Amino acid sequence: MNRDLTAYRKSYEKSFLEEENLPDSPFKLFSDWFAEVEEVGGVDETNAMTITTTGLDGFPKARIVLLKHFDENGFVFYTNYSSEKGKAITTNNKVCISFFWPNLERQVIVKGIAQKVEEEESTRYFLSRPRGSQLGALASDQSEVIKSRETLENRLQSLEKEYKDKEIPKPKSWGGYCIMPIEFEFWQGRANRLHDRIRFSNQKKNWKIERLSP
Repeated sequence: MNRDLTAYRKSYEKSFLEEENLPDSPFKLFSDWFAEVEEVGGVDETNAMTITTTGLDGFPKARIVLLKHFDENGFVFYTNYSSEKGKAITTNNKVCISFFWPNLERQVIVKGIAQKVEEEESTRYFLSRPRGSQLGALASDQSEVIKSRETLENRLQSLEKEYKDKEIPKPKSWGGYCIMPIEFEFWQGRANRLHDRIRFSNQKKNWKIERLSP
């Protein structure tokens, strides 16, 4: 396998990011960008984000998860606490999340501290999920080795029979994390690779705003 990708090129010219137009809060800018990406369309899941953790083996690992809530307390997603990412967060709860929205040539990178949300919040969200997703959470020991796809399908069928006409309980090992930001970086693609990069750093009482060289 040998592929030369040096001819892949694109000029970014859809928008710009100037200091005089910035809000004081990075949460406000994130919310504005999120709404604009939704309005323009062309992105299947605007709330898809990459979360990077440091694994038990010392290697960073990135994967896509879905953002389910955000406000000035942080960014919330749900997973199995016993999964690879859950174990990684238990050991080192410093994480990084990022959003890439190619329809507006934008990227947001957030460094933060992950903490479990309240059990009541996790239960409330779990019960709002489709039954298939609820049963899937029970059927899968996320990140564990299984013999075959058939093993997983058999577990699901068994659970469908067990919980027919019954409320499906939230697994104890399943729930949400809230990532509390300490730093945001907003990236807006610009022509000639002279992209706009604005960093918001948490200074406890306010946010320090700096422009970074592209």
